[in-house]
Amino acid sequence: MRKVLIANRGEIGVRIIRACRDLRLATVAVYSDCDRGALHVRLADEAYAIGPSPSAESYLRIDTLIDVARRAGADAVHPGYGFLAENEDFAAACRGAGLTFIGPTPEAIALMGSKTAARQAAIRAGVPVVPGTEDPLGADVADEAIARIARQIGFPVMIKAVAGGGGKGMRVVTDPEDLAGAVRAARSEAGAAFGDSAVYLERRLLKPRHIEVQLLGDRHGTVIPFVERECSIQRRHQKVIEESPSMAVAPELRARITDAAATVARSVGYTSAGTIEFLLDEDGSFYFLEMNTRLQVEHPVTEMVTGVDLVAWQLRIADGEPLTLDPVSCVRPRGHAIECRIYAEDPDNGFLPSPGKIVGLRVPAGPGVRDDSGAFEGWEVPIFYDPMISKLIVWGEDRPQAIARMRRALAEYEVRGIRTTVPFFKWMLEQPEFHEGAFDTTYLDRLLPARAGRPFTELPADAPDIAVVAAALHTYLRAVSAPAAGDHPAPPAAVSAWTERARVEGLRP
Repeated sequence: MRKVLIANRGEIGVRIIRACRDLRLATVAVYSDCDRGALHVRLADEAYAIGPSPSAESYLRIDTLIDVARRAGADAVHPGYGFLAENEDFAAACRGAGLTFIGPTPEAIALMGSKTAARQAAIRAGVPVVPGTEDPLGADVADEAIARIARQIGFPVMIKAVAGGGGKGMRVVTDPEDLAGAVRAARSEAGAAFGDSAVYLERRLLKPRHIEVQLLGDRHGTVIPFVERECSIQRRHQKVIEESPSMAVAPELRARITDAAATVARSVGYTSAGTIEFLLDEDGSFYFLEMNTRLQVEHPVTEMVTGVDLVAWQLRIADGEPLTLDPVSCVRPRGHAIECRIYAEDPDNGFLPSPGKIVGLRVPAGPGVRDDSGAFEGWEVPIFYDPMISKLIVWGEDRPQAIARMRRALAEYEVRGIRTTVPFFKWMLEQPEFHEGAFDTTYLDRLLPARAGRPFTELPADAPDIAVVAAALHTYLRAVSAPAAGDHPAPPAAVSAWTERARVEGLRP
C-alpha cells in the first residue's frame, strides 16, 4: 500500500491524513464544492473535486470515488465514518477495482450492518441479546401481527430500523394503542434515511447504560478487544459525551464483556476496527445491542487510555500485518479519558444547527488535552453535513483529574461567529450526577426539560459595557457624521469590532 484515498471530509479526514503521514503513505483528498478550502483538502498530498455540496451528489457517489482513486493512482481507500463507511456495495466496488478497502469485508459489513442478522450472529455465538424479534418486520407484516409480537416481548418496546443508526427510524412505545402509528413513522423515517424501511422490535430496558467495546481484527484470525467505553450521556439517542473506562464496570465484568465482544467478532471473521455495543442493565446483566463495522467517532478515548493508534493499526491490518499488541494491556486502562463532541449547534435554541463563518478561534491545549478538528479561523461551517466541528478529548491519571482538565479545556475553547455546544458541556460537567457516575441513557433527556428554557450561554462580565459603548458610539456617528444623501459612513474599526463582539455574544444594546 502506497497511496490512500480518503473518502471522507472534516475532522476524520484530517485524522486519517495524519496517520497516513506517520506511516509515510501518500494521501488523496476529495471535496465537494463547499469543501474546496477545507482543512483536509489543504493537508492532503493531492485533492480532487467530486461534485456539488449535497452528499448524495459527492461523498456518496461510489462511481465518482472509484474513478478518482484510479486517476490519482491510489491503491487503497479509507472510508472514515459516516457516508459510505458501512456500505457493503462501496467495499465491494473497491475490491472489484483492485483497491484495498481499509475496513472489514463487504460480507462482514452486510452481515453485521443488519441489526436483525447481527442479533442472530450474537445468539449463535452464545452472547445474550435484548429480547426482541429476530427477523425484519417489513411492510408486508400486518399491524395485528406486530401487536401480537409486541405483547409477547412486553411493553415498553423499542422500534428500530434494521439498517439504522444514529437514532433514525427509532421510536419508544409504552402504550399498545400507539404501536401501529409509531411503526409507520419509524418505517417512513428509516426508508428516507437508509433506503430500507424494515424495522424490528426490542424490549425497552428502563434505565440501561450504553457500554461499548472497541476491537481490532487482523487477517490472520486474531481479534483483540480494548477496555470499554461509557457512552450513556446521550441526547435523543445521539452520544454527546464518551469516556473510558466506565465507572459501572468492575474488572470481573470487564473481562466478561470484552470476551463477549471478541467472541462475536471472531464468529463472523471480522477484520479491521469495529465496535460491539452493549446495554448494561441495572442488575448488572449485559446484552448485545449492535455492531458498528467502522471506526467510531469516539475512538480517541480508547487511544488515550491504551496508547494505541487505532487508525494506524487499521492501515497496517489492511496491508496484511498481523496484530502484535499485548491483549492483556489492551483491556487494562491507564488513567481516564473523556470526549466532548463540539457541534456547531445553538444549545439555547433547541440545539439547532448554527452554520456560518468562524471569525475567531482559540483551541485549548496543555497537558492531557487533544483536539481533533477540521475547523480553522475563517472557515465556513457548511449546512450540508453533520455540524460537528471538533472532538475535545482529555486524559487524566484518574476520573477527577480528567474532569478537571475538561473543565479547563472548555474554558479555553473560544469559537466566535457561530454558536457551539461548548456552553452546554460547561454546564453538563457541573451536574452532580455526572460526577457521581449516576446516569443512564435516559438521563440527559430527563434532565434538559428541567432547565425550563434557561440559557446555557453565560455573558462575559464586561458584556453590558461592550454593548452600551458600541451602541452609543455607533448612534453618535450616525447623528453627526451622516452626509446629506442620508448614507451613513462605516464606523471606525474599533467600533465595528465591539459591535461584532456584541452580535456574536448575543448582546442586545
